[in-house]
Amino acid sequence: MKTYELQAVARNEKGKTVAKKLRRQGMVPCIVYGGKETIHFATGEKELQKLIFTPEIYKVEINLGKEKITAIIKDIQFHPVSDRILHIDFLEVLPGKPVVMEIPVKLEGFAVGVRDGGKLHLNSRKLKVQGMIDDLQDIFVINVENLALGKTIFVGDLSYDKITLIDPPQRAVASVKMTRVAKEEEKPAEEGAEGAAAEGDAKAEAKTDAKDAKADKK
Repeated sequence: MKTYELQAVARNEKGKTVAKKLRRQGMVPCIVYGGKETIHFATGEKELQKLIFTPEIYKVEINLGKEKITAIIKDIQFHPVSDRILHIDFLEVLPGKPVVMEIPVKLEGFAVGVRDGGKLHLNSRKLKVQGMIDDLQDIFVINVENLALGKTIFVGDLSYDKITLIDPPQRAVASVKMTRVAKEEEKPAEEGAEGAAAEGDAKAEAKTDAKDAKADKK
């Protein structure tokens, strides 16, 4: 997994007033917990935007000057109107201790179901996993070449070395569904086949009635 180095400044003052002052200065109040102690610090909002507003995931190296802490993001608070980053909680990564993260999913290949007129759907953009930080992938690449029309890949169909998938096994990851156009094209064809069959039955029944009528005259 890639590492993002975050320049930060430790802070001793806490509270809403201090947090508002930091935000006016273009800084974001943060904490990192899970280690020996909870550390409060602040970092630049622009630096965090590069880390947050991206589809990629990182383990974060928090540089506090004399100390560096390896961590992952656990929670982000955004402003309800402006979407500005208000606060971030980081979890310190400890040696020998697994972490839980959400890994992005990318589909690869041209599904056979798409060639047959279906549409490919990415049902889960991320998968929640547990594992050692150095064993986690940056992204899950799932090959869908053999995914047929009407079929689905579920979490239970996937497995990775040294990684535990936490999402329910029945959760859909990718699927190929019939498009509306294909359904509309298929419906008249079915109706035509049914009509031809019905017409054939009617003709056969008419012939039978004619034979019965001749037999009655004799």
